[in-house]
Amino acid sequence: MTTRRSRGDGGLHWDEQRQRWIASVTVGYTPAGKRIVKKASGKTKTDAKAKLKEIIRDYEDGLAIAPADYTVERAVNDWLAYGLNGRDKGTVSACTILSKTHIIPALGARKLRDLSAEDVDKWLADKAQSLSTRTLQGLHSCLNRAIKRAMARDKVKRNVVALCSVPKGKAGRPSKALTFTQAEAVLRAAEGSRMYAYIVLSLLTGARTEELRALTWEHADLEGDPNANPPVPPHVAVWRSVRAGGDTKTRKSRRTLALSKRCVDALQQQREQQDRERKAAGENWRENGLVFASKVGTPLDPSHVRRDFRNAIKEAEGVDPAEWTPRELRHSFVSLLSDNGLPLEEISRLVGHSSTAVTEAVYRKQIRPVLQGGAVAMDRIFPEEE
Repeated sequence: MTTRRSRGDGGLHWDEQRQRWIASVTVGYTPAGKRIVKKASGKTKTDAKAKLKEIIRDYEDGLAIAPADYTVERAVNDWLAYGLNGRDKGTVSACTILSKTHIIPALGARKLRDLSAEDVDKWLADKAQSLSTRTLQGLHSCLNRAIKRAMARDKVKRNVVALCSVPKGKAGRPSKALTFTQAEAVLRAAEGSRMYAYIVLSLLTGARTEELRALTWEHADLEGDPNANPPVPPHVAVWRSVRAGGDTKTRKSRRTLALSKRCVDALQQQREQQDRERKAAGENWRENGLVFASKVGTPLDPSHVRRDFRNAIKEAEGVDPAEWTPRELRHSFVSLLSDNGLPLEEISRLVGHSSTAVTEAVYRKQIRPVLQGGAVAMDRIFPEEE
């Protein structure tokens, strides 16, 4: 004679459709009074009951795991939907592209609780054959944060991605700088284009592209105050950028830069050009006070800046537009100053770096390698014997 199972032992039944034994037990109730039921399945009664015991043990230990169909793709999509609130639009876009291009196609179908550190290692090693180290770091970060969020919500016991290191990827395209001859050719070619003032200011002040796109006329003084004591030259106040919150990259990036005569002339032309575009746009004009804006006054998009920059310099002799980007005008600024003997400390202040170490690390190829001041001074102190 069969006996009734004791209270708390749960139920056990055969599922004809799935052809498996289903073991279930109530482990508690939700705040709304609904039963919390845990289930497990197996080909035999023993398998089903053993799996159920494991699930109950994890639940009692506070290690509740996700449903069997909870995949890496679901974890990543949940993170993209809810874990990036308040982040900059560019950050959200970059994370979405990395996730949907590289993470989900390769790992998305894997059940989250079955994902192993070995899976992640093999995936990163495969990606290292075609991606740069910086991109690999971005992929690792996205997957790591997605699973960390899932772990905090009891979808998985541990984050295996945190156990994996990022391999070295393909070398990225090295930054380069224009020579003096190339710089002159670029300025000549760009004259008369909408990008002329942008190129002049970037090349002759070393401002970052995100700083120039946020520069306003309010922060551009084209006259200065020659009667002040000491005299105030024409200048631009680089106090903003298009980064989240409008702040510059670092505290020392907030700086006021004197303008050369060529910069002043270019900005005056820019103001006149913008006045003409404002009249042409009429009611479509959106006033933002920006020095560099679209033909209707809206902020410039980075991709548009790159496109217009390359179009502006396509006639420059000795310069292939496809091989250059706007940010390399900043590298050229550092290189030209270094070639003309300006001390590293002064260059670092002009470009807004937090220290000279940053200037050397980022622009090492553009910094003059041989410091000749000491040798020249010693030649004067100890002249060569006749």
